[in-house]
Amino acid sequence: MIRVGVGGWNFPPWRGTFYPKGLPQAQELKHASSRLTSIEINGTFYRTQTPATFRKWAAEVPDAFVFAVKGPSYISNRSDLTAGEASVARFFESGVTELGDKLGSILWQLSPRKFDKDQIAGFLQLLPRIYDGRLIRHVLEVRHSSFRTPEFLELMRQANVPVVYAHSEKYVEIPDLTGEFVYARLQRSSEAHETGYPPDELDRWAKRFTTWGEGGEPDDLPRISAEPAPGAKPRDCFVYFIRAAKERNPAAAMALIERLGGAR
Repeated sequence: MIRVGVGGWNFPPWRGTFYPKGLPQAQELKHASSRLTSIEINGTFYRTQTPATFRKWAAEVPDAFVFAVKGPSYISNRSDLTAGEASVARFFESGVTELGDKLGSILWQLSPRKFDKDQIAGFLQLLPRIYDGRLIRHVLEVRHSSFRTPEFLELMRQANVPVVYAHSEKYVEIPDLTGEFVYARLQRSSEAHETGYPPDELDRWAKRFTTWGEGGEPDDLPRISAEPAPGAKPRDCFVYFIRAAKERNPAAAMALIERLGGAR
């Protein structure tokens, strides 16, 4: 599956554009999930949610819809990443698995820190792969150029955890595959284009995600390693348009969904 969406769903400039004029705020998630195929939940990064909240969100979206959940900053931004065992337990106890089959993956976004092998290895060991009887998929976003090293890739491949591909002017881009799925955050939307990205660039992204989804690797992204990823096979892909010209991101996501066939 290739799921495409945006970060969050509560953004005032979307009202009257992406959201129909007069749509009650309480119905915005339902509307967004009828147009997109995934949403990255940002609120979990800043504050602890409750099981009832996760159940409510799951009940408001279509059966085929999935969420990505951003792990809390008090875990991923702490100075000692290896010391968060109790905090990781508290996050999962908050009820994230109440999303059920609508839980796609959990995003751990690091602060712009330098690569430290022991810190990253210790952090990865804290992340549960099974919780409440459910398989949990994790993905790591790094934000420092020192992570563009084969040593980091090997560490992530051993853990079978993907690295976020960030299409960003500010943060490091790592398109190398290290896990069983692909997670991309496209952060260069522009107000100059109604669909955020120009049409020909959206065409290229559709081709790239199709290639990833079919088990290949795009040949036009600057990988760290010249060697192909091991074990090529079909992969799920999660794509989110975030940041930059945020008011354009829903249109960008819908345009990419259309290029990928439009079906859920």
